[in-house]
Amino acid sequence: MDYSALPRHNVLCVDIKSFFASVEAYNLTVDPLTAYIAVIGDKKRSGSIVLAASPMMKKEYRIKTGSRLYEIPTGDPRIHVVEANMGQYLQTSIEITKLMNKFVPMEAIHQYSIDEFWITADGIEGLFGDRWELARQIQQVIYDEFRLPSCIGIGPNRFLSKVILDTEAKKKGIAECQYEDVQQKLWPLPVEEIWGIGRRMKRNLNRQGIVTLGDLARYPLSMLKKRFGIMGEQMWYHAWGVDLSPVLGQPYDNTHSTQKGYGHGITLLRDYTGDEVGAVLLDLAEEVCRRTRTANMCGRTIHFGIGYSNYEGGGGFSRSRSIDVPTNVTLDVYKICMDLFRENYNGGIIRSVHLSLNNLSPDDGTQLNLFENNEKKHRLGYVMDSIRAKYGPTAILWARSYTDAGVALDRSKKIGGHRA
Repeated sequence: MDYSALPRHNVLCVDIKSFFASVEAYNLTVDPLTAYIAVIGDKKRSGSIVLAASPMMKKEYRIKTGSRLYEIPTGDPRIHVVEANMGQYLQTSIEITKLMNKFVPMEAIHQYSIDEFWITADGIEGLFGDRWELARQIQQVIYDEFRLPSCIGIGPNRFLSKVILDTEAKKKGIAECQYEDVQQKLWPLPVEEIWGIGRRMKRNLNRQGIVTLGDLARYPLSMLKKRFGIMGEQMWYHAWGVDLSPVLGQPYDNTHSTQKGYGHGITLLRDYTGDEVGAVLLDLAEEVCRRTRTANMCGRTIHFGIGYSNYEGGGGFSRSRSIDVPTNVTLDVYKICMDLFRENYNGGIIRSVHLSLNNLSPDDGTQLNLFENNEKKHRLGYVMDSIRAKYGPTAILWARSYTDAGVALDRSKKIGGHRA
């Protein structure tokens, strides 16, 4: 691989260690690196998922993200079990982003998740020193302002900065991988340790005799493209450390030009029967259509699916249906989902529901219909949205949302499905 013609940027991938747990450590005035903290979704449910665990919980009790509340020892007085406070986490994330804006312009900051982001630090050496000195300053200022420990990966592009963050910086604090380091630092690693390669892809690669990143880099590109398509080509270039994705963004672009669709899903807090799922579907349809209307878009393809209880063997189904005239009307989407449900439901206990509206186009009016007042239905959605925007998300709801099966009231008190 000839790296001489490739761009070289100063990209830093910054990650806040055990973010939720570290914020709670700040609230408890304890050291996040030595405290025993588990952040969960709901203390009242023994099966509630652990959303974050402090380093000591991971090390001593092997409690990590995805563990369950009932797995946490109850006899250790050092352990703090706290419910997630998503509002505070989001606000802290916003404040950290503002802090980074003191080092680089907003278009050089790319938020990857609530606790992880890239910054591109090209051309600022005269202000803050080289990339290592900048990384140390960023770590220090995040700790001074928020008492949050962080780790930073440095690379010439986003991919290498992210990979070296995951594989080395989370142990050392700061680590760097340039193009010339790829064969030594990355090629010995198992493919599943590389950002972007999940369990299913790992199995597929292993069947081809590809176990390490070096195996992937040495594998014929033509065969990877034939077997995995464009994904195979991307993986091959990543194995060589090549990533040509933009390192600068457009933070104030609100055109939604790249939005492919709007979706929403929920894991239910109890078992639902087929008679109850309609209330959930109506609430999800309203949320999806509200977001679509907010973007002044509508869609032609409705995708709907449910998941059955694991106690009955799990599984479920996922179906989609396209319509001739695009819509963002809640009842239109709801009726199609109910049709799909009746056609595919096998009578099992339901524990998750999701739906999405895809194949988007601008909402530039409605098509007249001799038998239905489409224009009235179309305008009704926007009126309901304006009422909620002014008086709150629960100011106006469908009648079924107030039943025991409805989820809108409960979710209005949460952020990301967890307590706000």
